[in-house]
Amino acid sequence: MNKEQRDEVFNHAKEWIYEAGKEIRDQIHAPLVVDTKSNPNDLVTTMDKATEEFFTKKIKDTFPHHFILSEEGYGDNLKSMNGTVWIIDPIDGTMNFVHQKRNFAISIGIYYDGVGEIGFIYNVMEDILYSAKKGEGVYKNNDKLPRLRKNIPFNETMLSLNHFWLCENRLVDEKVMQKLVKDVRGARTYGSAALEFAYVAEGIIDTYLTLSLSPWDYAAGIVIVNEVGGVTTTVDGDAINMLHKSSVVTGNRGIQQTILNDYVKTARK
Repeated sequence: MNKEQRDEVFNHAKEWIYEAGKEIRDQIHAPLVVDTKSNPNDLVTTMDKATEEFFTKKIKDTFPHHFILSEEGYGDNLKSMNGTVWIIDPIDGTMNFVHQKRNFAISIGIYYDGVGEIGFIYNVMEDILYSAKKGEGVYKNNDKLPRLRKNIPFNETMLSLNHFWLCENRLVDEKVMQKLVKDVRGARTYGSAALEFAYVAEGIIDTYLTLSLSPWDYAAGIVIVNEVGGVTTTVDGDAINMLHKSSVVTGNRGIQQTILNDYVKTARK
């Protein structure tokens, strides 16, 4: 994807995100039909479906040769990342959307032949858009974010992690992860993977660690974190497969390596 193509796609996607966000805010207190998917805590609403359908129609009408990988089933059945692929989560943090009416995001990552070219994470209720184009840095609305800090003392680290690390003893030794929480300065859970990636990029947290995410949860975040000098891998330190669920650790390179080597490898069963 050349710069002209990237700019065209970026501008369309940005316009559609703001349009979808306004619709969500306008309907935030309207009655919702809430269903479950894989388990009783895996929620989906009529707004998730309507928002994804909105993006799918816009993309297919404007860029008919592009592909879509999405959460709610309106996209394509992809076997590869060839071509231009939009990876969409219409509402990341659906439980927050249902219960809090805040702390959720629209997340869109756009890849070309497997390379992340564009990332958007839109905090809908606060009207804050994190955006990135490959090689051009990250913006929070109109302000460019600085590169991530280096040489952070480990005991000054702000960590975000999925709670399963602390309670899922079939998979991990929770005592090791409890020690990690004690060794860092503080631990947080926001309930939206996209926002946690955005907060890593902004420097609000230094590392985000989770056992399992789908591509639409992390596609935009990877592009955004890369653009401020961060790194994203599996908990084994391997590259992320954009077509499958994956464990994820993202953020400051030095902090990431310490967490992987000194805690995660010991904790995993």
